[in-house]
Amino acid sequence: MIKVYKLHATLIKTGQHNNPLSLRSFLLTCANSLDTAHYAASLLLRFPIPPDPFSYNTIIKQVAPHSPTLALSLFSNMHRNSVPFDHFTFPLILKHHHPYHLHSLILKLGFDSNIFVQNALINAYGSSGLLCFAVKLFDEMCHRDLVSWSTLIGCFVNNNLPAEAISIFQHMQLDHPDIVSSIDGVIMLSVLSAVSRLGVLELGIWVHSFISRMQLFITASLGTALINMYSRCGSIDRSVKVFDEMPHRNVVTWTALINGLAVHGRSKEALKAFYDMKESGLKPDRTSFIGVLVACSHGGLVEDGWRIFESMTNEFGIEPMLEHYGCMVDLLGRAGLLVEAFEFVEKMPVKPNSVIWRTLLGACVNHNHLLLAEKARERVNELDPHHDGDYVLLSNAYGGVGNWGGKAGLRNSLRQNRIAKEPGLSFIHIDQVVHEFVSGDHSHPQWEKITNFLVSVIDTLKLGGYTPNTSSVLHDIQEEEKEHCVGYHSEKLAVAFVLLYHRDRKAIRVIKNLRICNDCHDFMKHVSGIFDRDIIIRDRNRFHHFSKGSCSCQDFW
Repeated sequence: MIKVYKLHATLIKTGQHNNPLSLRSFLLTCANSLDTAHYAASLLLRFPIPPDPFSYNTIIKQVAPHSPTLALSLFSNMHRNSVPFDHFTFPLILKHHHPYHLHSLILKLGFDSNIFVQNALINAYGSSGLLCFAVKLFDEMCHRDLVSWSTLIGCFVNNNLPAEAISIFQHMQLDHPDIVSSIDGVIMLSVLSAVSRLGVLELGIWVHSFISRMQLFITASLGTALINMYSRCGSIDRSVKVFDEMPHRNVVTWTALINGLAVHGRSKEALKAFYDMKESGLKPDRTSFIGVLVACSHGGLVEDGWRIFESMTNEFGIEPMLEHYGCMVDLLGRAGLLVEAFEFVEKMPVKPNSVIWRTLLGACVNHNHLLLAEKARERVNELDPHHDGDYVLLSNAYGGVGNWGGKAGLRNSLRQNRIAKEPGLSFIHIDQVVHEFVSGDHSHPQWEKITNFLVSVIDTLKLGGYTPNTSSVLHDIQEEEKEHCVGYHSEKLAVAFVLLYHRDRKAIRVIKNLRICNDCHDFMKHVSGIFDRDIIIRDRNRFHHFSKGSCSCQDFW
């Protein structure tokens, strides 16, 4: 900053501050860093300068991501002082401000037919959640380029409409071959993100083959997106293959691999990848540490987890954030070190949130420690009293120790407080068709045939040693009714559907919105062994790969 002050003083002393070329050169020099850009912005706001949109645009570009209000002030100053806008000005300001009022000015000044401004408007409306306006603008464009399509696809992805995003991409391929020939990595990042959210492996393989056919260079960002996509679609082996074939990797790439290995239960491989990243000369960041701590948690690697957690400050000077403390609570809780986990939370230098206490509550329930579970529930209730999962967790703990009165009381509290329990949902993608199953719901068109078949499957599994786990069901109903309650969970219905209607499928892939329960986990192990199927279930927390009667999590989840 001192050099900038001296340079500005020199301009004033020599009278060059009134010279448009000298002043422009000075402003562009200031745009090299955020601090000096703020100084340049203050000069533009205080002193009139010759109309130079390039200088304004350059300073706006630098300050807008950090100070959108200052950027808007510069934009307004341009308008007041008759500094002409160009097709760069509006895209810069639209990135950080609501498009409504700017759109009217764009129409007034005749920039509405400029493709750069049109693309920026589509992105702005999409970022504001106003997809209908974004689509309307897109449909009204006389000419669309690759950025137009990429922007619209990105809007749908960012508004959690991945299936629609894929549909737009396929429409572009079919009807606009001229655009397809110019496809780049940017649009494919949005497409891969959409596939990741859908979790459809067949679709992911198709997109990957498309990238290969287009001979796109696998940059670090594109390779990382492929790793994430395959991991989210349940094929961690393909993620590893992409990683091994990448010409260049960065910290984000390594972190994607570590995360993928962690959620697929390959904790020791994730730990090795973390150490390999360090040996390659790359310094792990906060996100890398979250990934490897999750791996330690899912694998029960307590000593490794402590060592890595302590290395954050001791070796890398990184101050742990709330997420890192949460990983340690999860690690200790899963390992059954509940008292140590409680003490860890009490001594945390940052205030624990409801997620931390809820993690501890879940661990206490899993290990049937009712006293500590009730303490954790009290803490959660102070911070977030209306979360249905806490009632369900603690009621399951009561059921596990036979406290049926406490369990029924919690269920009554749910009703009295009008807290709706989130229903269990499972999805199966087959031949580009999504089949949705809801626990206990009769809306599926083949419901009767599926449930009848499921009953026969359960009878077959019982002969092979499967016993329904009904401990979470209320005590005052008959055992047959209890089995009915757990028997029609959504993931069981999904698996029964595939076994009944798609018997040639060796692998069954299910996406579930909740954590898989103990009974369904045991059910899947028996199905994989007796029916000789590989079952991959993506639940709220991780992947479970069932094969030949066992699970990749080794019953530690």
